[in-house]
Amino acid sequence: MPFNAKLTSKDIPVEGGGVRGGGCSGSLIAPDWIITAGHCFHDLDGTRVGGTPQYHMTVAVGKINDDDPRGHVVQAVDVRQSPVNDLALVKLSAPITDIAPLTLPTGPPKVGEDVDFVGWGSLSATVVAPADHMKRGHFEVSEIRHTELDMSPREARTVENSPCHDDSGSPFFIPEGDQKGRLVAIEDNGPDCPQPGVETTARVDTILDWIHEQMS
Repeated sequence: MPFNAKLTSKDIPVEGGGVRGGGCSGSLIAPDWIITAGHCFHDLDGTRVGGTPQYHMTVAVGKINDDDPRGHVVQAVDVRQSPVNDLALVKLSAPITDIAPLTLPTGPPKVGEDVDFVGWGSLSATVVAPADHMKRGHFEVSEIRHTELDMSPREARTVENSPCHDDSGSPFFIPEGDQKGRLVAIEDNGPDCPQPGVETTARVDTILDWIHEQMS
């Protein structure tokens, strides 16, 4: 799925001085915009923040592993935090015009609807580091709330098919062939991988007007 995005940073400030590394996942929704979790961009207190990122965040789009010569590597230059859920839009330093973005939903999904997940999060519940390749799993919509959706796995969980640390912002989408899809929600939080449980995701359809305003 070439619209996938891997977000990584090496200079996230920590209390008391110093920096740490970290990452998230996301997806391309317009040539110069990706969507991810809001908490991927935060201040020292962990509060979500918008505007120019307070640390460098590299965004790799269109790769299936770190050594993939395809795709693009750009920078996050502006962050727009959703006013209603843990979701953010991130403007890229250069547009990506040769990859089809995920299309946005036209309405809410249905309970029981099948969706796919892709992300670049950790392959361990204890050793937190982004994977060196894209992961993919299959889920279904199990509950619909005002600004969130619960997603239940459709197969036995492994670290390869379930969101883990650094998978925040991963898209849950309805595939449309091998290259395209329609976005439903993005990963916010869930159980320690690969433990049983549902994933809590941020709905996209409830904030469509806001998304279009930010990208206009």
